[in-house]
Amino acid sequence: MKTARITALAAVGIAATLSLTACGNDSGKGTSSKGSSSSAPSAPTDSSPAASSTSPPSGDGSQAQGGSGAGRPASSSGSGGKSGGGTATGGKITFCRTADLAIDATNAAPDKTSGRIDITMVNRGSATCSATGFPGVDIKDADHTSSPIERGHAQPRVTVLKPGDAAVFDLAYDIDSSGKSLTSPTGILVTPPNETHTVSLKWPAGAGAVKGAYTDVQVYPTHTTE
Repeated sequence: MKTARITALAAVGIAATLSLTACGNDSGKGTSSKGSSSSAPSAPTDSSPAASSTSPPSGDGSQAQGGSGAGRPASSSGSGGKSGGGTATGGKITFCRTADLAIDATNAAPDKTSGRIDITMVNRGSATCSATGFPGVDIKDADHTSSPIERGHAQPRVTVLKPGDAAVFDLAYDIDSSGKSLTSPTGILVTPPNETHTVSLKWPAGAGAVKGAYTDVQVYPTHTTE
């Protein structure tokens, strides 16, 4: 009987040991499952960079909004540029008006054969203006007729006049020293470039007689006196 009890107790002990071993294995499995479950959140964590990678567009959008906010000062400076463009120092400058120009003519012949008349225009206005281009010129004769003057072969130069600045253009012709000239100029009609209003000037004293006809006189574009 004692042997049977010992055998039975041994069997119970073995069964308990097996049971504990099984529980240990289950707990290991639980630990591994926890490990797998802990690795499972890592998947959202791994996907979170993807989420963060999608966040830059929204970030770009916020930056774009910030850019538009930053663009407001730029646009205001741009509007300032536009307002500046309306001023004399802006990109667009209006042409000089005849009413704002003081115009006179002087004899500037370099010798006894080459006739030249300098016509100077001074900006008496309060704003910078452009006098770029060819002026319109007619010469008045003693017989009360006027003849338009042809343009010389020259390219216009940019001529911008601040208040008080001067521009000049020339009339060029050959001097007739024979005393038999068929012309008797008494005045010059000047229309500044890109203007329609004309001023009348006297033919400069001392200017030589025109050789040939008024069609032989040429006008050259404006340039600054500097």
